[in-house]
Amino acid sequence: TTHADPLTTMDDVGAAVMSCWKPPSGAKNSTVTLSFSLKSDGSLVGPPEATFINVAGDEKARQQFVAAAMDAVDRCTPVELSPVLAQGIGGQPLTLEFASADRAQTISPEN
Repeated sequence: TTHADPLTTMDDVGAAVMSCWKPPSGAKNSTVTLSFSLKSDGSLVGPPEATFINVAGDEKARQQFVAAAMDAVDRCTPVELSPVLAQGIGGQPLTLEFASADRAQTISPEN
């Protein structure tokens, strides 16, 4: 079995979660920002919260897009954190922007 090295930065955590992101097919010009916190063991502290939603289309498209982003976070956690990051991450909010395939991805830890 291949094990990725433990994550050492918040950017690594963002990239790990993003590796599970699959935008709904047909979604265009859409983004949702999720805020979530991790425990020191790399598991979620409560469900992610959508802090910004800009989804093209109807309410159903919006719900599907947000659900897909939440699903990516669910599927990719818990993450394996390095001891140093595990110490510092407890409860610290991490904000990730999930974008449709036609938009650039950006990851920004909150400071």
